[in-house]
Amino acid sequence: MRFHPLPALILLISLAFLSSPCRATSAEQTHADLILDNAFIYTMDGARSIAQCIAIANGKILFVGSNAGAASFAGPMTRIVDLSGKMVLPGFHDCHAHPATSYLEQQGCDLADLETKEQIFKTISTYVQEHPEKKWITGGGWQSPIFPEAAPNKEDLDRLVPDRPAMLSSQDGHSVWLNSAALKAAGINADTPEPLNGRIERKENSNEPTGTLREAAIKLAKAVAPKASQADYREAALAAQSEFNKFGIVSVQDACVDEPLLKAYADLDDNNLLTMRVQASLLVEPGDADARVEEIKKWRAKYNGNLLKGNSVKLFCDGVIETKTAAWLEPYISDKRAPSTSGILNFPQNVLNAIVTRFDAEGFQVHIHAIGDAAIRSALDAHNEAQTANGWRDRRHHIAHLQLIHPQDLPRFRDMNIIANYQPFWAFRDKYISEQTEPQLGPVRSRRLYQIGSMFASGALVVAGSDWNVTTQNPLDAIQVAVTRCGLDKPATTVMMPDERVSLPQILAAYTINGAFLARNEKETGSLEVGKSADIIVLDRNLFSIPAAQIHKTKVLLTLFRGREVYREPNYTN
Repeated sequence: MRFHPLPALILLISLAFLSSPCRATSAEQTHADLILDNAFIYTMDGARSIAQCIAIANGKILFVGSNAGAASFAGPMTRIVDLSGKMVLPGFHDCHAHPATSYLEQQGCDLADLETKEQIFKTISTYVQEHPEKKWITGGGWQSPIFPEAAPNKEDLDRLVPDRPAMLSSQDGHSVWLNSAALKAAGINADTPEPLNGRIERKENSNEPTGTLREAAIKLAKAVAPKASQADYREAALAAQSEFNKFGIVSVQDACVDEPLLKAYADLDDNNLLTMRVQASLLVEPGDADARVEEIKKWRAKYNGNLLKGNSVKLFCDGVIETKTAAWLEPYISDKRAPSTSGILNFPQNVLNAIVTRFDAEGFQVHIHAIGDAAIRSALDAHNEAQTANGWRDRRHHIAHLQLIHPQDLPRFRDMNIIANYQPFWAFRDKYISEQTEPQLGPVRSRRLYQIGSMFASGALVVAGSDWNVTTQNPLDAIQVAVTRCGLDKPATTVMMPDERVSLPQILAAYTINGAFLARNEKETGSLEVGKSADIIVLDRNLFSIPAAQIHKTKVLLTLFRGREVYREPNYTN
């Protein structure tokens, strides 16, 4: 699928203006608080109508239509803003992110976006010198392609942090890097057995830990590391939502939540401090699902509020490709570190079936992490068991990431009404793909990476998220990648799987009305229609009138949430 040519778009816009009547007003209020006129408003309604003007009253949309049609809604107290043709969209929905915990990590030793070992070492050294008071050095964001076999060693970290424990998470969150002091504090040595669904990286021809832990092994270190306080979580949630609002995001699925974070969100919600909707996915791990069902049901009842919903559970079916913990139907290409492995399935199929069926029966939305084709098939099989056992209803379960789906399984999303939750910013040939994914999967499987276009073509519902802070939370960056399948500043010759490109209207739907549907909020938000919440963003340029390769240069000038301004670009004075 290709980006719509401009002439065809102009025709569509003209027809939309001609065929779209002015919307009627609600009975409660006849005059608007705010009117945005002379705009290019892409409403995301069912007809994908284009409008010129939108009127807002009491946080709701009062009118959408032409400039002339809005005149009757202007009263003596109405503020009228001439947008001079700027683009207006519904607010964005990030359907898989980690706002508060990512913010907390960045407040430590922040290694995000560093490109070399030298940069990482310098940043760590500076941070250590500037924070002599910290008993542990924590933080993270290191990129796995920087280190051989994605495994930094304890000796390097010992030189940088010789006097106290250090624990630094990888960018994807599926590995941590420890120094010797942290290994000792966690009781990890040559005699420590491999934990279930985890791996302690060890030196060649030795059981001595190298300093890198994978997946469930991370819990050994986190058990002894400093914990965030309730005040830390509250501050992080408050600060993170401001960052999300800056990028036009008005709704988020927090993809991994425990009770302290739920309490923080609930506190903000109770005090009317949330400026976005939050759907919390409550973490369920192997071995504790049955014991935690009743506890999680109590959390759902206790912490469901005005803007916070704790009605989702999160399961990790596998890990990630970079560490060979994503699960495959066929083995990885062998190497000396992990010969003939097919990765790690965290749940035996019968156990996963039982967990999904139980939570489905209790009315929870099930949110599953699955990267490899074996994990994706396992997740689909579990959903099939739940549907068979519990009968038909409107579930809206979703599977996130979906890096590589077996061809036989892709149609099952549509057939089973499972929502495909992609992170579109990952769908280009960066170092993770060229240096770690392709060499470990081979050319045949690598031709099926991130089949977003095929998923849309199948008729399945597609939503989108960032997985921040794994990658940028800016939807406009991810929208560009989805449309171009290449990096933000890369030439078109670097397109990865061009047949999987999607159209701009498709990916905008994934970030707006489809995301609202996932959160069961499609009647309240996700499109700009009369009676819906005034969740609105203003962009500095029209995405339909610029080359696709310039989408990432677009800025959000204004974000309104329920009609209230929650972000304004500092230089925007209109």
